Amino acid sequence: EATRHTLAFASVATVLTAAAGLVVAYAARIDRGRAAAGMVRLASLGYAVPGTVLAIGLLPVVGGIENIAGGGLLLLGTGLAVIYAYVARFLAVSAGGIEAGFERLPPSLDDAARTLGAPAARRLWQVHLPLVRPAIATAAMLVFVDGVKELPATLLLRPLGVETLATHLYGEAVRGTYEDAAIAALAIVAAGLVPVLILARISRRRGAHVPDTPGWL
Repeated sequence: EATRHTLAFASVATVLTAAAGLVVAYAARIDRGRAAAGMVRLASLGYAVPGTVLAIGLLPVVGGIENIAGGGLLLLGTGLAVIYAYVARFLAVSAGGIEAGFERLPPSLDDAARTLGAPAARRLWQVHLPLVRPAIATAAMLVFVDGVKELPATLLLRPLGVETLATHLYGEAVRGTYEDAAIAALAIVAAGLVPVLILARISRRRGAHVPDTPGWL
């Protein structure tokens, strides 16, 4: 059960964080002004503070949202608060990794697509996205691994009675029953190794070749 909760929280947070990181990184690429640079720096604040501080800071926000929604446990009772905390904390990892992928693409790709009349959304979908896919996969893998082992934010924001591998391991360690915590610890290690092995295998199959220009150009 703890493994199921862990995979659910980490998977949903990974998808949302990768999407948000793509938006932030692409905005920084098409807009070289201070606003885009400030957005990238703002995205990194969550990773710069401890998870406990972030979770405590999110509690008033979560409480305000639930009051607006009718006073129920829309976020705290469903685990959405945990996912919200994961996205806020690991957005810097996603945005930084994807931005590094964008920096490897020459500006001439943007200029050529703009000359042919492609708007920003089409340039992202048909030009940049196929080329930065490895960077997105790597960033998503890092977010997933961090989400699996995240403890402070999960302890404070999880629904009552919901355990993840990290909280189960913490509880057993506090009680001193280390032998019961061993399985959870090994599961966390396995959850971190499997994405790395999959990504490494895909990279070996595809090789290091990256096409110079998309086919439609």
